[in-house]
Amino acid sequence: MRFRTLAWKGNYLELIDQTLLPGKTVYLKCRSAEDVWKAIRTMKVRGAPAIGVTAAFGVYLGVMRSRARDIRQFRTEFAKTAKYIASARPTARNLFSAVEVMKEAAASFSGNTVEQFKKALLKKALEFAREDEALCRAMGRHGARLLKSGDCVLTHCNAGALATAGMGTALSVIYSARQAGKKIEMIATETRPFLQGARLTAWELKENGVPVTLICDNMVGSVMRTGRIKRVIVGADRIAANGDTANKIGTYQVAELARIHKIPFYVAAPSTTFDFSLKTGKEIPIEVRDGSEVYAAFSRPTAPKGVRIFNPAFDVTPGSLITAIITEKGVFRPPYQKSLTRFRRGG
Repeated sequence: MRFRTLAWKGNYLELIDQTLLPGKTVYLKCRSAEDVWKAIRTMKVRGAPAIGVTAAFGVYLGVMRSRARDIRQFRTEFAKTAKYIASARPTARNLFSAVEVMKEAAASFSGNTVEQFKKALLKKALEFAREDEALCRAMGRHGARLLKSGDCVLTHCNAGALATAGMGTALSVIYSARQAGKKIEMIATETRPFLQGARLTAWELKENGVPVTLICDNMVGSVMRTGRIKRVIVGADRIAANGDTANKIGTYQVAELARIHKIPFYVAAPSTTFDFSLKTGKEIPIEVRDGSEVYAAFSRPTAPKGVRIFNPAFDVTPGSLITAIITEKGVFRPPYQKSLTRFRRGG
């Protein structure tokens, strides 16, 4: 990767401000839990795995300068910070996975001093970031086997290095396939209304030397009809026990079009994205964002003032439309009620 989405710098977390791409590459310095919460909430950092890693560091930053006199008082501050970070956004499972990991580290701490407690939390956040990098590499290796040299692959939204601490989820498959010598080209959708495909995916792929063509979201069916697209690979923000997958709004219609045109539709996601407490996608909470993102995102107003706007950030693709789910443990296929049960158990 020719850039790094996030990095721990000793006493603060450095993030690329993704709201300014592709025009400017600006790095933010998050020095507090409040900084991290705002970065997640305003989508300066986005992508489920990147949100998760950022959240883990956010929990630590929230207590890094604590003046608690004893472990009991420190635990109270920690619990308050963890709850606060978890409130940043509702849909991405990785956010809550990260907070849970930090809570587990806190619960298992057996040291004697507050400073030892702080070091244990930082160690866990760093481990969580390194694990995300390893998960990305593993997904890439497994997914690359599904691609053939010469394939043109469509992706929706951004599930690359900008969305993780490593080389991406969906795009890790592309990077790994190209590293293996396969000639792969990409088609990226704009991904309205926040334009993650136009601003982020197209920028990232171009930066990393991957041939990419940008299309509007409403061109997908027409381009599929030409026969040019051979595969679709997307990321995920939360996956239910039956394989139903929440991803950026518009993913569901891409999956339906892929079914109509008999194009394999793959989801790439790490274990931290799965929520086995949810039986189906109907239980996944869907974030509804401010209508200003539709009314005047990044430019002058493009709709009449005062018009009612509905702006859900995600939709749910039924597992029945997903050809396979690529994880760090391998590729899982339908019926997902059975295959994902094996995945949950480590199979």
